[in-house]
Amino acid sequence: MRNLCPLLVVIVVALSGCGPATMSASPTPLPPSSSPVALTKIRLPMGYIANVQYAPFYVAVDKGYYAQEGIEIEFDYSFETDGVKLVGAGELPFAVVSGEQVVLARSQGLPVVYVMQWFHKFPIAVIGCGDTVLNSPEDLVGKTVGLPGFFGASFVGWRGLLYKAGIDPAKVTEQDIGFNQVAVCSQKRAQVVVGYANNEPIQLRNAGLQPSVLLVSDYVNIVANGLMTNEKTIQEQPQLVQGMVRATLRGLRDTIEKPDEAFEIAKKFVPGLGHENVQVQRQVLDESIKMWRSDKLGMSDPAAWETTADVLMQMGQITTRPDVNKLFTNAFVENAGVD
Repeated sequence: MRNLCPLLVVIVVALSGCGPATMSASPTPLPPSSSPVALTKIRLPMGYIANVQYAPFYVAVDKGYYAQEGIEIEFDYSFETDGVKLVGAGELPFAVVSGEQVVLARSQGLPVVYVMQWFHKFPIAVIGCGDTVLNSPEDLVGKTVGLPGFFGASFVGWRGLLYKAGIDPAKVTEQDIGFNQVAVCSQKRAQVVVGYANNEPIQLRNAGLQPSVLLVSDYVNIVANGLMTNEKTIQEQPQLVQGMVRATLRGLRDTIEKPDEAFEIAKKFVPGLGHENVQVQRQVLDESIKMWRSDKLGMSDPAAWETTADVLMQMGQITTRPDVNKLFTNAFVENAGVD
């Protein structure tokens, strides 16, 4: 997903009457409602425009999974929306965010909690342009690298790769090229660009090019995109959190198991999906599914949270490590009853 949230600026927000969440105690399993219930409308910040990559959420809406939990979803695609800030302030109960945003928010005192992992592989890729061949991170030394900006998941993934490989950023030339990776790479205006593994490489290949690709997830385990809430919602509305997680997991499971069906459903939510670049967009979905798969859908790896904090510390984005145990909980996934 393209730049789910830019790196947070320092935000001072106080949540009145909201003490620390107890992450060690699993909430009581709550089954979906079997009788009609009044729907709670949820505005869900997505961080990007309507896109086939959101198929699990579209499937969960289309099949009534959210409605069965008493939830009505309104997708919020506005670029101005800072989902982390809104959820941290208690103005919204949920947002779709990348894992590093949770670390940044907790380090600034925002009581956000990651409750379901969606992408189990960090989706950022480093892409060789023209005759630049990348076989390992060491091949990046001395190269000119185009970045969509010095913020967000792309920047964190890029610097995380350098950190894990022990490469000093001073040994590469970083350029801000905006979200123009395909054009810059096609025109060889940079030797390397940083983008999303389920987007730019697909577009370049469909343009007749053969880029070499390094997947950040092959080298460093950074927490990727998922569902975030806050401590207050967990404490006061555990049923809402459980229902949101369960419905989303059901949509994710169905999308992975039935991608053809999911793609058709996505056409109802993504303008133009059924008319333009259908082949490319289907490839985007297929590549995305590869990054969603897991032996246990939705579960976070504590070690990945430690690594994410390490990367952000090394980048200077945080100066104090937040308590990793407060960054996430797997309790709602464990109790969702979705295999």
